[in-house]
Amino acid sequence: MNKRWLLVVCLVLLAGLFGFSSLFSAGARVLKVGASPTPHAGILAVVKPLLAQEGIELEIIEFQDYVQPNLALAEGELDANFFQHIPYLEQFAKDHRLAITYIAKVHIEPMGVYSRKIGSLAELRDRAVVAIPNDPTNCGRALLLLEQAQLIELKKGVGLTATELDIAKNPKNLQVKPLEAAQLPRILDEVDLAVINTTYALPA
Repeated sequence: MNKRWLLVVCLVLLAGLFGFSSLFSAGARVLKVGASPTPHAGILAVVKPLLAQEGIELEIIEFQDYVQPNLALAEGELDANFFQHIPYLEQFAKDHRLAITYIAKVHIEPMGVYSRKIGSLAELRDRAVVAIPNDPTNCGRALLLLEQAQLIELKKGVGLTATELDIAKNPKNLQVKPLEAAQLPRILDEVDLAVINTTYALPA
C-alpha cells in the first residue's frame, strides 16, 4: 500500500468515526478526536504522523467512559469521536436528543465472557453471579451472547434492546447484574463471570 493510498484510508477512517459532527471548522487545521484508550486511541496514534505530513494536527483526547465522548461531540468540543458501534450511537443520540450521527462504518470489537473462577461455561454453578454492561445495546449484546451459549433464553424479538428484564428462561437461576462497562474487569474476582467489551478487556 503506497503512502497516498494509506493516507486516504486514514482520512476515511477519521471521517467515518462513529459520532461525526463536522470534520473541520472553517479554516481549521487541528482535528480533535475523542477516543477510548484501547484500541481506538492507539489506532489514531498511527494515523497522527501521516496527517501531520499533510499539515493536519490530530489531537487525540482520551475518555474512560462511553458517555462523555458523545456529549462532548454534541457540544462542539470535538470534531469526531471513535469508540462506539452504530446501535449504541443511535440509541444514545435518541435517549439524549443529540444531533450526531456516523458517515461510514469502521471496525467493531467483539465481546467476550471472562472468569477467574471457572475454566468453562459447563462449570457454571446454579445462582452464579454474571456481570454485564449496563449501557444501551451493549447490555443487549451481552445477553444475546449468554443466550447463544444456551445459559438463558430471551423474550422473542428483543434483540439489541434487551435488558435483564427480558430474560424469559433462566434454568440456572443466574444472578445477572448490569454494571458500568468500565467496572467489569475490576470486579472479576467478585463475580462468577462477566461479559466484557474488548475496549475494556484489552487494557485489563
